[in-house]
Amino acid sequence: MNRRKKIKSIITKKAKRANLKVNPKKAKPKYISKAERAALEAEEQNQPEAPQDS
Repeated sequence: MNRRKKIKSIITKKAKRANLKVNPKKAKPKYISKAERAALEAEEQNQPEAPQDS
């Protein structure tokens, strides 16, 4: 029984790892550096807002 259990646990661990590589968790947003955030903010401030036609 122990041998069977050990083999099964190894196979399930490998399957879980393979599944995580294929479908990574996307809970956290992609990291944006402080300098990049400042550049994006400056770019937004420089662009005048376009009037919307409704």
